[in-house]
Amino acid sequence: MFKTLKEDIEVIFEQDPAARSYLEVILTYSGLHAIWAHRIAHAFYKRKFYFIARLISQISRFFTGIEIHPGAKIGRRFFIDHGMGVVIGETCEIGDNVTVYQGVTLGGTGKEKGKRHPTIKDNCLIATGAKVLGSITIGENSKIGAGSVVLKDVPPNSTVVGIPGKVVVRNGVKVKDLNHTDLPDPIADRLKELEEELANLRTELQQLKEGKKNHEHSAL
Repeated sequence: MFKTLKEDIEVIFEQDPAARSYLEVILTYSGLHAIWAHRIAHAFYKRKFYFIARLISQISRFFTGIEIHPGAKIGRRFFIDHGMGVVIGETCEIGDNVTVYQGVTLGGTGKEKGKRHPTIKDNCLIATGAKVLGSITIGENSKIGAGSVVLKDVPPNSTVVGIPGKVVVRNGVKVKDLNHTDLPDPIADRLKELEEELANLRTELQQLKEGKKNHEHSAL
């Protein structure tokens, strides 16, 4: 237990350059508080003390702004950066060395029964505001871009962006650090294609109009 608690602290120093001291991290990092509260709540949940587990979960949610259902399974070295608005569902399974940012939802679609929340494999990163919904799997070493909505399985070693989420990198050059301000945008790319098609149609229409005028002049 103490080894796990120590790892929870150490991963913060590795991931967050703003962390300065153990005392600061232990007393002021809401993500750490939420994880520790969850580990306690999950222990009660596994022993079928559901009310106590949910009570601990709700108290943690009140103080941290992070909602983790006590039934969720979370691995080692899980890091929540800032964390406000993070929601993790009951049947969610999270592997080791996973990082999530504020506003992330690992939830359901409201249609499934049983396993209805995502499985996040080891070494994944889920950026600010991303929504991963349904009983899907995010493969190892994958990254979900900020604001993406993911509704389908993601292969290992992939980068996903957009609404709905699309894989833009897979088994290529490893993306060491996900730059949240410089991501490929499949929606913007499609809009650009539509603008080009519209411009071509306008050109063709103008040519037709000019051809018609020339034909009328020649007829006169």
